Amino acid sequence: MNIFNFTGNLGKDCRTANNGTAVCNFTVAVKSGYGDKAVTMWVDCALWGKQAESRITEYLVKGQQVAISGELGQREHEGKTYLTCRVNVIDLVGGKSAPNSGQSAHQQRPQQQAPMQEPDFSFDDNVPPF
Repeated sequence: MNIFNFTGNLGKDCRTANNGTAVCNFTVAVKSGYGDKAVTMWVDCALWGKQAESRITEYLVKGQQVAISGELGQREHEGKTYLTCRVNVIDLVGGKSAPNSGQSAHQQRPQQQAPMQEPDFSFDDNVPPF
């Protein structure tokens, strides 16, 4: 069984497409380590089907903090290897646009709020070799 659980912040707004089956693509920055050993891994995520057609996509914007559970994979492109995740469960856990932090994404409802300050997302994109 391949289950990958992680939390992180969206690197940019999600992109949706519907060519027979809806898909929502987004990239999540996952920080690990502390101090000089801190690194950021980027995970390319895909949310499929009815979830991709739901209103969750309105909340998947740059900076949004999410908790994700899904199937881990990898893909090769131009000599580089990228981590991928086919998302099974996604929760908005705080950050930029979650009006009711801590609730599941399917429980979220849009609300008017005072504008929030833009958080600092200056992540270190360099992943050290193994």
